[in-house]
Amino acid sequence: MSLAILDARQWQQVVDLRSGHKIETDAPLVGMVKGVLARHPFPGDRDPRGNDWVTDTALDLIERYDPGFAFLTYARQYYCSRYSPLTATEREAMREEAFAEVERFARESGFATVIVGTGGMTRAVAPIDLTGLDGLAVASNWSARYAGLYGLSARDMDRLSGHPDLERVASREEMLELFGGGPDDGGRLPEQLAVARAGRYFNTTSLRRLVMLPAPSPVVPVSANLDGVASVTDVKNAVLARLGREKVAIALLEGLGCEDFPAPFTACRNGRGWYCYEPGDSQYLALTTGGHRVFEHNGGYRYYLDDTERKPYPFSGYFTALPSGTIGEAYPGRSIAVGNRSMFMHVTTGCDIACECFARNLYNQGLMAVIHRQDKPAGAR
Repeated sequence: MSLAILDARQWQQVVDLRSGHKIETDAPLVGMVKGVLARHPFPGDRDPRGNDWVTDTALDLIERYDPGFAFLTYARQYYCSRYSPLTATEREAMREEAFAEVERFARESGFATVIVGTGGMTRAVAPIDLTGLDGLAVASNWSARYAGLYGLSARDMDRLSGHPDLERVASREEMLELFGGGPDDGGRLPEQLAVARAGRYFNTTSLRRLVMLPAPSPVVPVSANLDGVASVTDVKNAVLARLGREKVAIALLEGLGCEDFPAPFTACRNGRGWYCYEPGDSQYLALTTGGHRVFEHNGGYRYYLDDTERKPYPFSGYFTALPSGTIGEAYPGRSIAVGNRSMFMHVTTGCDIACECFARNLYNQGLMAVIHRQDKPAGAR
């Protein structure tokens, strides 16, 4: 059973991650993680200390848990660029600060640290209006570039085929062919997938005004200290191969692309064909599972179909199950994940212990930690 610890500063509660029900436990590992959360309150998504929090929390966990693998996400520069009007000088300072935090983590932890960028940012030009369709359009807060389309009429198709803000409208069959799926794999794919042009985006329920968006990124940077990678799906196995010899960390820098990397890197494929990942669930899973998971996780699924009264994993966003085949699950030694990106640390990495901010739409509600494994002995590699 996976346990979640909710921390709202001076108040903590342990729950069963799957059901959300309260749990009473005095397990030593739970007490240790509670202490880490209490010592490191989350300052906020755009707070200048946001990336420092990732490093500080990870180092505290390493001192007390002694993992061989760590997965870190630094996302402050992504949220600031997305929602704050920044000058070029301010964006550059944030980029430098993010790399400085990764370097501090590597220096103080001794972990060989592989740096991965999720892709650069571009100016938000205008939203795409899909109201007035006879069919249904579904967009996710996790995706600006993709929207699912259902029940379109011939009139809808005529309107969309010539839409100036759309790069393409791809059918379910095209998606299946692109990613090598069969008819049974398309249950969670939309009937059609609308793809926005650079700078255009689909309106969602988010109340925040967008300033910048993830740029379409066919390739993303992976630091040159990881050999044998040509795609984000190669990172998992390349890291696992090194974990038998040394402690390794993956540091994911959100909102930074090849043009932002000062150090040598490999430009790795970030998707397949015309489909490229945004910073979100499908990109994280491609990185942590070594496979493309767009059949289960894509920007156009009707997630409201899963939103029932007894939906499992109520603290895990759209997810109704924990993905299998993750790097943390595959690695037999101890592992941790820490990041200032809600939900993805505990859902997509499979690490024994995950600590993440509990923030929604930039509202800071505290922290959450998840303990997936309590049975790994110290020193396990």
